[in-house]
Amino acid sequence: MQIDNFTNIPFNIHNLDRFYIRTSIFNAIINVIPFFSGKLLDVGCGKMPYKEHILKNSEVKDYVGLDIENALIYDQEIKPDFTWKGTVMPFEKEIFDCAFATEVLEHCPEPEIILNEINRVLKPNGIFFFTVPFLWNLHEVPHDEYRYTPFSLERHLINSGFKNIRIKAMGGWHASMAQMLGLWVRRSPMSKRKRKYLSYILKPVMAFLIKMDKNATIDFVEGQMITGLYGTAKK
Repeated sequence: MQIDNFTNIPFNIHNLDRFYIRTSIFNAIINVIPFFSGKLLDVGCGKMPYKEHILKNSEVKDYVGLDIENALIYDQEIKPDFTWKGTVMPFEKEIFDCAFATEVLEHCPEPEIILNEINRVLKPNGIFFFTVPFLWNLHEVPHDEYRYTPFSLERHLINSGFKNIRIKAMGGWHASMAQMLGLWVRRSPMSKRKRKYLSYILKPVMAFLIKMDKNATIDFVEGQMITGLYGTAKK
């Protein structure tokens, strides 16, 4: 079975930093797929790692990938269907039935610009699915702008015209600890020998923490820790 680190995510000593977040995003997509249909817009599409799975498991008939003109080059063989400069999407209004943006909004200096554009190109009652990180290292610097709370994210969505907003946490305290351990052991400065040794030690600890988190109640209350956020909103 082919491993792509997005829809088939291994749990091994080499992938401890990415396993939980990638698995969480994919599980969230699986949950929202029944609401995807017609013409879909993938905002900040990169190499469109979820395209094949969505087309095979939803009522989506037309999958359109959109990315910033100067976005990072993820794959020379895969290009977005359309590019834009981050101000006005190259589409007429109300032509998409659904849209999604995974790990994109944290890179937007003015998030309501992109959210307003998504709202503009969605049909009435069109669904928008999103994910954003909370506990994650600096990445794609200097284009790493924000770590959203559920409260700020909801405000931006409301200001951009969305309704029926539902936001959930990807993981709580236990998952946060697991994710931090994975990031530390795979990405912090240390020798290769030490990294390999500590990765073997921490893998079962992370597995235990992730299992504990599955039974945890995650409410957006004082003192709560989260790994990231996902949710839906309607035009």
